[in-house]
Amino acid sequence: MIRVCIVCEGATEAEFVKTCLTPHLLNHNVNAYPEILQAPSGRHRGGRVTVERLARFISHEYHDTDRLTTLVDFYGFQDADGRTRQELETAIADEVAKLTTGFDPRFVRPYVQMHEFEGLLFSDVEQFQYVLDGWDANVRQKLTDIRAQFQTPEDINNHRESAPSKRILATFPNGTYNKTEHGPVIAESIGLPVIRQQCPQFNDWLSMLETWGAS
Repeated sequence: MIRVCIVCEGATEAEFVKTCLTPHLLNHNVNAYPEILQAPSGRHRGGRVTVERLARFISHEYHDTDRLTTLVDFYGFQDADGRTRQELETAIADEVAKLTTGFDPRFVRPYVQMHEFEGLLFSDVEQFQYVLDGWDANVRQKLTDIRAQFQTPEDINNHRESAPSKRILATFPNGTYNKTEHGPVIAESIGLPVIRQQCPQFNDWLSMLETWGAS
């Protein structure tokens, strides 16, 4: 059994790891656990995602686990500077290599989720029914219409003002959707098989994590 640290952007992603990814990966000889991105001082916890901040945190954790990866959003990445998801992942790994004594590139595989975690929830909009106080036929139709505009849930976000989380918050009335409370519950209800079928980039990442357990 290998230990895999998944560096998460915030509490929502960390809870998703604990409730959905960890139980699944245990069947593949992988003990995955989340760590929320934070400064060495501990003062800044979650959010404010940059290549340097991720690299420093990964380097700090490098010798305390067997493998490291990330689960952070492309949307809101503070120093993306026009780079693609793949370019950001490469930049993170390169910076970790500079900061880490005895670095082995086989053991660090950064992952940036397009466009953000909440996009995965559009794999099955019916499961938004777990937002009990806000769910109705009108909300169902709005979410269905959003999903129908895009080839995959990972494509949802045609400009900065329309990230998946912002679309969800705008759809539910009076702030009834809480991302940290509802997001992981909805994801667990959808189930990893459906998310993987709908979200090819996420599927590729999870498949990579599975292979770590076989190596």
